[in-house]
Amino acid sequence: MSQELNNYNNILRYIITEIKSTRVIVANRVNTSVMQMYWNIGKKLSEEGLAKGYGSRVVEQLSVDIKYEFTDAKGFSPRNLWDMKRFYEFYCIADEKLRRSVAVLPDNKKVQRCVALLPNEQKLPQAVALLPWRHNILIFTKSRSIKEALYYAESAVEMGWTRDVLLNFIKADTYTNAKILPKHHNFDKALPEHLQEQANEMLKSTYNLGFLGVIQPIKERELEKRLVDKIKLFLLELGNGFAFIGNQYRLIAPNRKEYFVDLLFFNRKTKSLVAIDLKMGSFEPEYIGKMNYYLGLLDDQMRMPDENLSIGILFCAERDRVDVEIALRDIHKPIGVVDYQLQFPTDELKELINRELREERDRNK
Repeated sequence: MSQELNNYNNILRYIITEIKSTRVIVANRVNTSVMQMYWNIGKKLSEEGLAKGYGSRVVEQLSVDIKYEFTDAKGFSPRNLWDMKRFYEFYCIADEKLRRSVAVLPDNKKVQRCVALLPNEQKLPQAVALLPWRHNILIFTKSRSIKEALYYAESAVEMGWTRDVLLNFIKADTYTNAKILPKHHNFDKALPEHLQEQANEMLKSTYNLGFLGVIQPIKERELEKRLVDKIKLFLLELGNGFAFIGNQYRLIAPNRKEYFVDLLFFNRKTKSLVAIDLKMGSFEPEYIGKMNYYLGLLDDQMRMPDENLSIGILFCAERDRVDVEIALRDIHKPIGVVDYQLQFPTDELKELINRELREERDRNK
C-alpha cells in the first residue's frame, strides 16, 4: 500500500508540475502575442505620421471604432494608442545618430524620415515581448536609451520583478550603478579565468536597500536583522541565482575559537558560497583581512568538492577606491567591496508613483 501511495504521489507531482509549466508557457505566449500586436499597431500609427492636432482626432476616432467593433476589448483608449506609437518609436528611433541625422527636420517629418532610414524588419526585443504592458510603459517612458530600457526589461524578466519593484529599481538608477560605476574586487587575480566574468556579473557596484525603511542611524546588527526579515526583497536586490543559507553563521577555527559571518548565501551561477559582511561606516583596510580569514574557514569546512572558491562581499556605507585597491593587492581570496544606499528619495518616489497612477487612470478611460 505504501509503495502504491508513493507511486500515486509521484504521478500527481509530475502532473501538477506539467500543468504549472504549461500555464507559464501559455501565459508567456499570450503576452508575447499581445505585445507584438501593440508593436504592430504602434508601427502603423508611426508610419502614418500621426501627431498632435489632426492626428489626435484620428486616434480618438480609432479608439471609438475599435471599441464598437470589439465590445469586450480593453486597452484601446486614445492614450493607450499613443503609447503604442511611442513604444514602437522608442525602440526603433532612440538611436542617437539617427536622431541627430533628422534633428533639422520639422517635427511632423522627423518620424517619417527615421522610419524610412530603418531596416525593413525592425523586431520587437525578446525580453520586452515577455513583459506585461504596464511594465513596458514604465520602462520606455523612464529610460534614457535603448540599452537602459533593455537592461531593465531583461532584469525584470530574469528576476520576476513586479511593477512596483521595477519602479523602485528605475528610481534608484540601478542601470547607472550597474553599468557605469566601477566595481572594486580582486576576482581577476583570485579566481580561475572561467569564473572571473561570472563573479564580476554577480557583483554590483552599489546596492539600494531603501526597502528596509531606515530613517535614522542604526547599528550593524539591526541592519542585518532587517535584511533577514525582508530576505525576499534583499534576494531581488542581490540578483538572480542567490540562495540564503543563514545569518550569524558560525565558523569554528582550528583553535576552537568561534567566528560569525553576518549573512551567508550560495550562488548557483558561480557555484560558490558567498559571505556578506555588513559595515555601517566607511571602508577600513582591516575589513579585508577579516573577510579573508572567513573565506579560508568556509573553504576548509563548508565548501563541497564540486563547488568553487568561496567569495566575500563587504557592504560599506562608503569606500575609497585607492584604499580598497591597496587593501586587496596581496589578498588571494576573492573579495568584492561595495557600497549601499539605505533610503530612496521618498518625496520624489511618492510623486512618481502618484503620477503613474494618474496616467494609468487616464489610459483606461
